[in-house]
Amino acid sequence: MVVINTTRQYHKTSSIDLMKEFTICESFASLDSPYMIALKEPEPYGALIGKLLIAANILKPGTKILEAGGGYGSLMKGLLGTYLPLVKHVYMVDISKALLNIQRKNLSPWKKFTTFINADITEIIHATSNINLIILNEMLGDLDTWTGLKAGNLPDDAARMVKNYHLDIPKEGTFNLNMGALALIEEICRKGIPVFISEHSCDPIIPEDMAFLEKDLELNSFPREIKLYGHSEFTIRFSHLIQVAKAWHKNTITGPVLKLVGLKDSPQMRSIFTMHACATEKQEIIFEILDHIREYRWLAIY
Repeated sequence: MVVINTTRQYHKTSSIDLMKEFTICESFASLDSPYMIALKEPEPYGALIGKLLIAANILKPGTKILEAGGGYGSLMKGLLGTYLPLVKHVYMVDISKALLNIQRKNLSPWKKFTTFINADITEIIHATSNINLIILNEMLGDLDTWTGLKAGNLPDDAARMVKNYHLDIPKEGTFNLNMGALALIEEICRKGIPVFISEHSCDPIIPEDMAFLEKDLELNSFPREIKLYGHSEFTIRFSHLIQVAKAWHKNTITGPVLKLVGLKDSPQMRSIFTMHACATEKQEIIFEILDHIREYRWLAIY
């Protein structure tokens, strides 16, 4: 039986505490974070994303940005704190009023440049215009995921998505499909707006020089459930998003988030991970960040 996993009600009504979830954005939100010990050249996460987008010629003078599901506003705080001269205006869109209030407080130094909108991005994307960049950081996994699908008996909407974009799916057994994420990326491509995405991936990229991080990690699987406090999210199959982008004749660049943030690669870190040697608090921090960040992937479509 097909069941749709949705987090809408949770995000609309719950008092959300991101400290109960491990997020890359919050881990590297500021220079005083304990997780910064894992980076070669520590910078706030938002600044690192800004640097990547500038290199890709996506973030440039006069850019109007829409960030959906921006959590505590930490990404945007890091980006504006470093690259404000390039930003004309920012629209923070969130289904959670509680998180919008936190974003408003954290981004108060830039209140002249920010507008806060309480809405579901999947419901307003069709009416979105005059935006130069969309940021979807660690939020696609919250969108509707269809679970328990079978290749020979797909619902019409799923069958259309698989057929139109030549999506690879398992030929036997059941699988899950990121329908909400695919539909949102489809509409963003239709509107021709560049987008930056980061999320847990079920087809992560592990650099050759850090192959030790492949231990017990599936590198080519399909969306799996991540059970969190009060709700479940799902990993994202990035190859599916890329197929959608290609069908709309868009350019894509992608890579592992561990390279984006400049993760250190040292014999000590390798030992901590491979042997789970966590005798000190510092070693625990390093193991935790390595275990999580290896599954994260980023993608820019433009």
